[in-house]
Amino acid sequence: MAQNGRVPGEDHPITVEPTTEAVRVSVGDRLIARSTTALTLREAGYPPVRYVPLADVDPGVLRRSATTTYCPHKGTAAYYDLVLGDEELTDAVWAYEQPYDAVSDIADHVAFYPGPVKVTVGT
Repeated sequence: MAQNGRVPGEDHPITVEPTTEAVRVSVGDRLIARSTTALTLREAGYPPVRYVPLADVDPGVLRRSATTTYCPHKGTAAYYDLVLGDEELTDAVWAYEQPYDAVSDIADHVAFYPGPVKVTVGT
């Protein structure tokens, strides 16, 4: 894991905890991920984000994109497009492949942008 980055604190708290219920990820009627071992990342005033193990995502729908972004608290994010037959959702999925120590648990997990992608907890 990467060692650098800003350490979460009172001014920018971040927690990563196991999600206590199953997480389902779908686009329309198509289920693309289901996990009982997802994580919930809570960061400052942002809505919670569910991180699903990459192994629990249908690999047939993911295509790596060239997009990356940087977060001083988590590291560099890589992005994936969702390819669902004729439908393509550009950069709909992201992952911190080498997250900073404070959030190292999210390695090997992905998160999904809300909108056409629906993340449901507890079903």
